[in-house]
Amino acid sequence: MHVIRSFKFLLLMVFLGIAVGISQQPQLLEMARILSDVFMRLLKLVSLPIISFSLLSTLSGIGKWSEIKNLGHNVIRYTLITTVLSAITAWVLYVLVEPEATIHAATVVHEGIADANTTYLGALLNIFPSNLLQPFLEHNVMGVMFITIVLSFAVMQLPTEKREFLHTFFDNLFSTVMIIIKWITGLMPFAVWAFLVEFTQEVQKGLKIGELASYLAIVVAANLIQASITLPLMLKKNGINPLQAFKTMLPALSLAFFSKSSAAAMPLAMQCSHRCGVKTKVSQFSFPLCTSINMNACAAFILITVLFVAENYGMHFTFVERILWIIMASVAAIGNAGVPMGCFFLSCALLTAMGVPITMMGVILPFYALLDMLESAINIWSDACVTLIVNKKAE
Repeated sequence: MHVIRSFKFLLLMVFLGIAVGISQQPQLLEMARILSDVFMRLLKLVSLPIISFSLLSTLSGIGKWSEIKNLGHNVIRYTLITTVLSAITAWVLYVLVEPEATIHAATVVHEGIADANTTYLGALLNIFPSNLLQPFLEHNVMGVMFITIVLSFAVMQLPTEKREFLHTFFDNLFSTVMIIIKWITGLMPFAVWAFLVEFTQEVQKGLKIGELASYLAIVVAANLIQASITLPLMLKKNGINPLQAFKTMLPALSLAFFSKSSAAAMPLAMQCSHRCGVKTKVSQFSFPLCTSINMNACAAFILITVLFVAENYGMHFTFVERILWIIMASVAAIGNAGVPMGCFFLSCALLTAMGVPITMMGVILPFYALLDMLESAINIWSDACVTLIVNKKAE
């Protein structure tokens, strides 16, 4: 009964969000803006601690190196498989459709795009922070992962008594953060209302698909094929019921969709996976790792966007060069963090590195709100599928 009441309340907030967005009431619109901003800040507040503490808790409690080796090997293996398959799907669709690059680039570029001109060397150096707090302050997921893994391996070298003490400490920190997560997810219906109010506002601005139709269709189709065909087939092959897994993971997928952040939905995804029979040890290891490196939808978006924008500005790629972009997009996606608009800014960085003007991204930007929602949900669905398979292999 509680689940039914919660669903009805959530559905009510969905309709209210759309209604308020259409109503154009300034006070309500401002309230939605503030609420959505607060909710996202809360999610970002706990996203990095949950990654760090869950890994510290898990790795410090595992005494056998072989156990860590097997878990890590399987997670990375299936992450690479799903990411590359996503990029291949996007590549095939792009080659078949061959969208015409006839769009006139927007003259006004979103002010945040200019921040994307980072280099791969800079991104690599950011993995190695100069102090322990820097990655948390800069929301550098890969830096946090590096510090966490180093600390975990160091703890594992300690004598048993000291290692068990630290494991208990980290486990208690993790449990504390999970309680905070439960409080935050309790605000989910109100956050959904706020997100839908803002989304309705974007739609009412008169967005025109026009010449972007073929590009958007390829991005959406590639993501839907990955989510509804590729990943379920992988689950089926490993003896897991795809439909049952999807139903169980639906709350986490919904959170990822509305928050536009797979990292923000990770804690709820871990809870949902336990109802699928995933061991706590596996979920606490797999999900944080997947959230950092398993970005299926991002690989598809990067490949399609970079090829489309670059060709719009006169660049020509040979057949071999297009194939190489499968690898490039997969590697770039693996290095992307599960935060809102991460794929968008990473695509800007790649285009900038190639010397391609990124004003075209200003045309794509208004439509990315919906794409980002879809991509975030698919990324967390892929994380769940990898975790389920890894758990099955660990039995």
